[in-house]
Amino acid sequence: MTHHYDLLLIGAGHAHLGVLRRWAMVERPPGRIALLSAGPVAWYSGMLPGLLAGRHNADDCQVELQALCRAAKVELIISPVEGLSAAQQQVQLGDGRTLEASWLSLNVGAQISAPPQQGDAMQLLAVKPFAEFLNQWQHCQAKPTPLAILGGGAAGVELALALAGKVPQLALFSAGHLLDGLSAGVRLRALGHLRQRGVDVREDCPVSRIEDDRLISGNEPVWRGPRLLLASGANAFAWPQHSGLGCDERGFVLIAPTLQSYTHPTLFAVGDCASLPGARKSGVYAVRQGPILAANLNAVLRGLPLKRYRPQPQSLALLATGDGGALMDWHGYSAGGRLFGRWKDYLDRGFIQRHRM
Repeated sequence: MTHHYDLLLIGAGHAHLGVLRRWAMVERPPGRIALLSAGPVAWYSGMLPGLLAGRHNADDCQVELQALCRAAKVELIISPVEGLSAAQQQVQLGDGRTLEASWLSLNVGAQISAPPQQGDAMQLLAVKPFAEFLNQWQHCQAKPTPLAILGGGAAGVELALALAGKVPQLALFSAGHLLDGLSAGVRLRALGHLRQRGVDVREDCPVSRIEDDRLISGNEPVWRGPRLLLASGANAFAWPQHSGLGCDERGFVLIAPTLQSYTHPTLFAVGDCASLPGARKSGVYAVRQGPILAANLNAVLRGLPLKRYRPQPQSLALLATGDGGALMDWHGYSAGGRLFGRWKDYLDRGFIQRHRM
């Protein structure tokens, strides 16, 4: 049986949360609207390192979707997506149902990339999806073992600082320079914190594959241990690529400044699953896309002109250091300390509170 909607929001990412919040505060667009989510809560990724460091509880880091959808007068459907037909505007669900909509909006994020693995001697823990990762991590805590983290971006650094001292040995592998794209000052500050906390940092050390319990870079083993935490670059999900949507060479949906698919304008895409020049794969950019997306979804349902999204050239970066402090990067300037940690906590908790109804 096919269920028809005027608008279907697929994924409970940062931008869609912002859309629902705005509709809860003011009149939402006309028509039958639903949010499709794989789970009943939305996790806020910026608070995951604080959760692992013991500074937050799980409830502090999530938004209960039913209350938000009820306030926005939007139906909530909980089911994983199995497939999408862009031409027919249909979504296939894991339970066999098919949903059809006049307009679609994707905010499904991306998945974590992993090196090819031979053998099962090393346990792989991907930080996404968060609920699955946290369940695995709880079991790992019963028997701490040496751990390697793959990914030299902000997520990898924050996780390493959060877990330092909680495992017997900790190594952080970065394919290039640590925190590539941020200022030299914040990079040096991060290296200082990591070394002070006993983290073995391996820069310019791309991991090409996993053989049993060893990480291989090129043809040389560079680490041996039982567990690997994956916090590396984003990989596109397979189903948008197979849907008929125009995608870039990495499989992310190509969108115009109006946030519409170039090949299928009745579909919008935002956040990590989308590809737009100047928009980085970061929650900061997804949050900024929220107001434009809300305005444009309202516009297409009411027959109004659309707005254009222009990615900000600079964005504030606050990296938690695991001890209540944070590192700040802004326009090439860097700083660190408890004051910035309190600032980050204020922003993170504010995001959660704004979306709780």
